Amino acid sequence: MVDVTEPLVLGIESSCDETGVAVVRGTKLLGHSVASSVEEHVRFGGVVPEVASRAHLEAIVPTLDRALAEANVSLADIDAIAVTSGPGLTGALLVGVAAAKALAFANNKPLYGVNHLAAHVAVDQLEHGRFSEPMIALLVSGGHTEILKVNDIVTDIELLGGTIDDAAGEAFDKVARLLGLPYPGGPHIDRLAREGNPKAIDFPRALTHAKDIEKYRWDFSFSGLKSAVARHVQREQAAGRELNIPDIAASFQDAVCDVLSRKAVEACLHFEIPRLVVGGGVAANGRLREFLEERTAAAGIEMRVPPLRLCTDNGAMVAALGAEVVRRGLAPSDLELAVDSGLPVSQVVAQR
Repeated sequence: MVDVTEPLVLGIESSCDETGVAVVRGTKLLGHSVASSVEEHVRFGGVVPEVASRAHLEAIVPTLDRALAEANVSLADIDAIAVTSGPGLTGALLVGVAAAKALAFANNKPLYGVNHLAAHVAVDQLEHGRFSEPMIALLVSGGHTEILKVNDIVTDIELLGGTIDDAAGEAFDKVARLLGLPYPGGPHIDRLAREGNPKAIDFPRALTHAKDIEKYRWDFSFSGLKSAVARHVQREQAAGRELNIPDIAASFQDAVCDVLSRKAVEACLHFEIPRLVVGGGVAANGRLREFLEERTAAAGIEMRVPPLRLCTDNGAMVAALGAEVVRRGLAPSDLELAVDSGLPVSQVVAQR
């Protein structure tokens, strides 16, 4: 019998290069395990889908075992199984969904295919309790940069705007490569930027000018910023000057974080919603948090950000969303559940 008030949910995440499994009861995280294949992608400078898929196959069972052991529960105790069915890399998604189907069938448990993006928002409930809705969500990761209007975390999420080219995380990785820094680039740029002057170089803030408001009010673009960094590097090298990596890193990072925080706060003010939730791997960036804390405080907006370990892809976010879906009494997915690499955020629970 499923406990619909505080359901015990197993969550499985395999959309990219992290294999995550977690157990959640209601809004309490009981067990959490992540196996990352990022080191296997370093020499390629980015995620290779086939390599990621093979890593998920190897990691899924031991990761499941660790999460269950930490939670001190068995599969028989679980009320429901939630799994990321999209968006993400198709081959990687297939590993997680196939595992979830097998576990659901073998243990006679309801299966819920859930949306990766909505899960990045829902995970904050494990830290700060259930949401007061509506709210604005800023989602920033390696593959996604969006502003969402969350009227209801399981039934009504509206995409206000997103990136029209590179996601913020992709821009960090590409600029890191230009500067000779390892993959993934975000943590390295964040670290070096602390030693640099963020006002040293005036890099562009795309889609923030008056002419952009009508068409691109809530959208982002980081491709031009990446090109501006490349031109600066080329000019410095052509002139025979040594690159000031910390200054470039700090100036680039401020350009990204300025735009992200500015548009997120503007969305809160425009829709008169004094609540902002931030999710995704780039939410771990220290400078972005500083910008957001300063601007939300000045505007009287409540800001919620998950702890660092729950910002990157993980099973806890999937289990958290699954627990909320079960609590609300939504119908489960069926065993013919398919993966959808382009699943829209408005579809929180996937069906056939």
